[in-house]
Amino acid sequence: MEETQSGTLVLLCLASWAIPGAGHLWLGRRTKGIIFLLALPLMFGIGLALHGRLFPFEISDPLVGLEALADLGIGATYFVASALGYGQGAVRAVTYEYGNAFLVVAGLLNLLVVIDAYDVALGRK
Repeated sequence: MEETQSGTLVLLCLASWAIPGAGHLWLGRRTKGIIFLLALPLMFGIGLALHGRLFPFEISDPLVGLEALADLGIGATYFVASALGYGQGAVRAVTYEYGNAFLVVAGLLNLLVVIDAYDVALGRK
C-alpha cells in the first residue's frame, strides 16, 4: 500500500469518526452519508434527553471505562455535549438506563460506520 493512500485512509477514518457519515460523503455515497449524519447524532441527542450519562474514564471500574470508550465513539458530538455540560446523567430518572443505552449504541454504531467507510475506500464493498 502506498504511503499516500494509507495517509488518505487515515484522514478518511478520522473524518468519519469525528463527523458521523463524513467518510461516506467523502467517498460519494451521499444517501448513506446523510442518513448517518442525521441518525447517529440524533440518537446521541435522544440519549442525552433521556438523562443518560457520559461516563468518565475510570481505570478502577473496567465496565465504566468501556462505556466511556463507547460514548467517545460518536466523535466530535461527544466533545460538544461534554463541553456544554450535557450528559451528567440523572440516576433517579426513569429513563436513565435507556439514555445510557442510546449514548453507548450511537457511539458503537459510529465506529461500525467508520469501518464501513474504510471497507468502501478499499473497494471491498
